[in-house]
Amino acid sequence: MMKKRFIVMLAGALVALTANAQKSEWFQNMKLSGYGMVQYQASDKENAEQNSFQLRLVRVALDGRAADDFAYKAQMQINGNSFDTDASGKTNSLTIRLVDLWGEWQKFDFFKVKAGQFKRPFTFENPMHPITQGFMSYSQNVSKLAGFADRTGEHACNGRDIGLQVQGDFLKVADRNWLHYQVGVFNGEGINVKDRNNRKDIIGGLWVMPVEGMRIGAFGWNGYREGVGEKNRYALSADYVKNDWTFRSEYVHSQGYGADVTKGDKADGFYALCIAPIQKNKCHVKARYDLYRDQKTWGSSKTYYEVGADYLFSKNLQLNVEYARVNERAGHHNYNLIDVELDVRF
Repeated sequence: MMKKRFIVMLAGALVALTANAQKSEWFQNMKLSGYGMVQYQASDKENAEQNSFQLRLVRVALDGRAADDFAYKAQMQINGNSFDTDASGKTNSLTIRLVDLWGEWQKFDFFKVKAGQFKRPFTFENPMHPITQGFMSYSQNVSKLAGFADRTGEHACNGRDIGLQVQGDFLKVADRNWLHYQVGVFNGEGINVKDRNNRKDIIGGLWVMPVEGMRIGAFGWNGYREGVGEKNRYALSADYVKNDWTFRSEYVHSQGYGADVTKGDKADGFYALCIAPIQKNKCHVKARYDLYRDQKTWGSSKTYYEVGADYLFSKNLQLNVEYARVNERAGHHNYNLIDVELDVRF
């Protein structure tokens, strides 16, 4: 009941804020937007068969510009979360949290300064929108090694943290910049919490665009998590997006113990994907090879072999269907997974 009241109050506050902001020249570009993702999944994993409809997530965002040089964003997320219980044993049907709250000074293309809570500048896939990312979930290496369901045991943070970042673009030729950089300093604890120590995570990336639509990049991450220790990670990334075709591949390596120290101090993962148009901007077929090794050994590997398709009824309504054959070597499991998702933007 309290959560329902909170949602109503939040929606009312956002509407009121938007209405008042329209009267202010400083916030005249403010807009309210969001999206929802409803999902059905079924798998035949031995002794763990399941099929369920679920609310993957709903997000409501308020973003805009203050004057010409300053951009900002605030974003809330609501997840379906059945079976989770609180201290009293009551079932929590929804989880509500702030995922983004940041401002960025953007006067110069080659030097922008961003502060607040936002995506970590690590891998190409991590900053991508959950819908345009293309598949039923982010790849395993990004999920486990960029702060979604991180190997260190960090609470789920959707790839985000609190900190300060600078980024920029150089060497503009025709309609694209050849070089992009980004580097930031972060708490290392994830979203909505203070740092538990005086050490900070340093994360950065650099990529080039040798031809239109192509990026080739590298990322690094040095950090420390209380109770786990130091972590060092790097990623090698490439993608090509043009004429409604998408190719993307990334390798991520991690050195540093996870929440379960018996699994060793190394992990890595690799994925490669292709999304091809059947009808441009309307219908696509797709495939992804997605490998993650929790101990950087083949015996600890989990691999998804995925194929699927999507159909855009309009720019705001999309249907996705996927099939995955999953191989878990650690448990000697091979099973099938079906995913159907309806995505709505507003």
